[in-house]
Amino acid sequence: MLTDTHCHLNLDKFEDDRDDVIRRAIDAGVEKMLVPGLDLESSQAAVKLAESHPNVFAAVGFHPTDVEKMTPESFDELCKLAEHPKVVAIGEIGLDYYWVKEPDQRKAQCQKLLPQLQLAKSIDKPTIVHLREEDNAEHGQATEDILEILHAWQGSLLALNHPLYLKPGVFHSFNGNLESARRVLEMNFQIGITGPVTYKNAETQRELVKQLPLDRILIETDSPFLTPIPHRSKRNEPVFVAHIADKIAELHQSTRKQVAEVTTANANRLFDWEADS
Repeated sequence: MLTDTHCHLNLDKFEDDRDDVIRRAIDAGVEKMLVPGLDLESSQAAVKLAESHPNVFAAVGFHPTDVEKMTPESFDELCKLAEHPKVVAIGEIGLDYYWVKEPDQRKAQCQKLLPQLQLAKSIDKPTIVHLREEDNAEHGQATEDILEILHAWQGSLLALNHPLYLKPGVFHSFNGNLESARRVLEMNFQIGITGPVTYKNAETQRELVKQLPLDRILIETDSPFLTPIPHRSKRNEPVFVAHIADKIAELHQSTRKQVAEVTTANANRLFDWEADS
């Protein structure tokens, strides 16, 4: 059984056939799907969707390009929403220096990340971390900034012997180099792999995936974005997670079945949702 640990089924692109998309995925062996929020409204939509489908779970948070919507009032509402039993993570949160260029705006992203990390800590739910560099480089200022913030957060968890220290979250759609991957793994994060690993021009990422321990990988479609080959011109959806699993299996000289078993077990440990299946 496969798991799609990051799919934006709450977006308008699925408005006309959302239930069919979920049914197709389940029929193809995708046993769980995690829908992250980008702001309060989309987080509420993710929870509503999760309430309607036993195989769907939600994460709530303010995406770094939407932190201007994070007012004291909206964050209070998000904190209440985060307590919902179908919410298994805080996310999608992090830093994005690709779309946000002004220093003050980037500083605001860092500042708005901190209370969301504190929320994860207070309710013992892992994080879904978004990281994008200014020019889509493998390593840059955004990487250094987020690793510094997360290192300090991890230190606070360790000081309290907090259970999140051992399973703090996942770096979504990881696009860093081997050195930054090593630092992420040292902080006990999982690494999310998405459709670009199947692209012809992604040899660098494939080399990275070869080096990653299979028991530290999660598979994500990021639907409706980042559609894997052979469906790249189509809208992405969770059923396509199998193509990502196949590429990882090829790189690890394994099988789809083995990759599915290990990555699904990784997701179960991180999100603590197995009892809900």
